[in-house]
Amino acid sequence: MDKITQEAYFRQRVLKYAAEHGVTASANRYRLSRKTVHKWKGRYDGTLGSLKDRPRTPHHSPRKQTAEEEKLVQRYARKYRGDLLLGYEKACARGYRRSYGCFKRTAGRLVGSEKKKRKRRKNKPYQPAEYPGQKVQIDVKYVPSYCVVNGEKYYQFTAKDECTRWTYREMYAEQSSDSAKDFLERLIQAAPFPIRMIQTDNGAEFTNALVVTKSKYKTLFEEALNEMGIAYHRIRIATPRHNGKVERQHRIDEQRFYKHMRMYSLADGRKQLAVYQRASNNHIMTCLGMRSPNELLELYRGVM
Repeated sequence: MDKITQEAYFRQRVLKYAAEHGVTASANRYRLSRKTVHKWKGRYDGTLGSLKDRPRTPHHSPRKQTAEEEKLVQRYARKYRGDLLLGYEKACARGYRRSYGCFKRTAGRLVGSEKKKRKRRKNKPYQPAEYPGQKVQIDVKYVPSYCVVNGEKYYQFTAKDECTRWTYREMYAEQSSDSAKDFLERLIQAAPFPIRMIQTDNGAEFTNALVVTKSKYKTLFEEALNEMGIAYHRIRIATPRHNGKVERQHRIDEQRFYKHMRMYSLADGRKQLAVYQRASNNHIMTCLGMRSPNELLELYRGVM
């Protein structure tokens, strides 16, 4: 039984009770207003169809705009989309006699739906790295102030291999191109595989691409990459997810390292980070099939 039929049967019961005990008693029993019971009673002709809801659309709309008026609105609202008031004046000069508010509402209904749909950018399919060193992501993390006793600011530079998830970290007092160059040199020495490509965001420590006055000059980091013959790729602006592996590693470092340490100087922080660094590449990861980065590297060494 559909909902409409159920409602009609309910109203029939209400009217049957009203016929036996009166409208007031029926309204009280079924928690309805007397006006509603009287309305149903006036409609009821002995059939269920008479108790169904009637359409509420008006039979006559004297204030509805004519086809000619809607045509005027559509014409001038489309032509003066950025200045509807001027479009209203032009329409009035052509015989439009409605108010400006009516013009705006009709323009929104007729022309507003014609807005061009914004073309969504088609993302290129992600191509995972096929061997160690094919692409290494680098990013910088602010060392949390709650674990720095002396109140100084420090920065963690992190590199993460996309294939094996092998990670390398260093701590610096400055977030500068000098620090980025030094980190790159240390990374090349520490990495157990040759690095073919480096990927970073558009930070000023890596590139001058977003600095108008320096865009034609390379940073120390970029010059070092050129000298080493390593390809360099910058991710699109405001898309940190494209450097997602190293971004995720920073959140892990926050949970596993910084929340449980206190550092009193840069040298102390570097010493503690080195201990954490040696252990981190031995932790198993679900994305590596419950293997650690070092274990996966051993497998690749057999075929490299």
